[in-house]
Amino acid sequence: MDEDVLLQTFKVKERNFFEQPTLELAQSLLGCLLIKKTVEGISAGFIVETEAYIGPEDRAAHSYQNRRTKRTEIMFHEAGHVYTYQMHTHCLVNVVSGKKDMPEAILIRAVEPYHGIDLMKKRRKIDDLKNLTNGPGKLTKALGITMEDYGRTFLQPPLMIADGFTPDSISQGKRIGIENTGEARDYPWRFWVTGNPFVSRHK
Repeated sequence: MDEDVLLQTFKVKERNFFEQPTLELAQSLLGCLLIKKTVEGISAGFIVETEAYIGPEDRAAHSYQNRRTKRTEIMFHEAGHVYTYQMHTHCLVNVVSGKKDMPEAILIRAVEPYHGIDLMKKRRKIDDLKNLTNGPGKLTKALGITMEDYGRTFLQPPLMIADGFTPDSISQGKRIGIENTGEARDYPWRFWVTGNPFVSRHK
């Protein structure tokens, strides 16, 4: 399937889709198709797990207490922008949400591989499909999402979010890897497609 066919099959989301309240958007993103175009080709996967971060009162958010730094600057822009950041050796990708100057974002934690799977396997150097994109650092490497995507939008190439499928059921629970954030560690702001084998962490 080439780019034209892919984009005819799955319509790219418009800006108003991203203007939903953050917790609603985090659930609406489930089932959407995340698409990345590179010189190597196009790869795509259905979003199956997200985490919402609602700064400035969310101690787990990079924008807690309205921290406005070179890294967080894009979080203060309009919804639908791309917020990438480096975590150890991994690049993680977030959807900027909330209103302008209200720094909120949604981490994409896992996707279900759909298109360009051979290219994803080559980038990750593995053949195990279930382990290919079941984590926020894994999916960016597989799809070719990098820090160069920072500040772009998901509305046009090279990085897009498009229509996909509607989950039969959505599960909700605590976010992962934020133990030292006080009461914020208990907020049930992680959402995933119930029973999907590509979710990063199962109970």
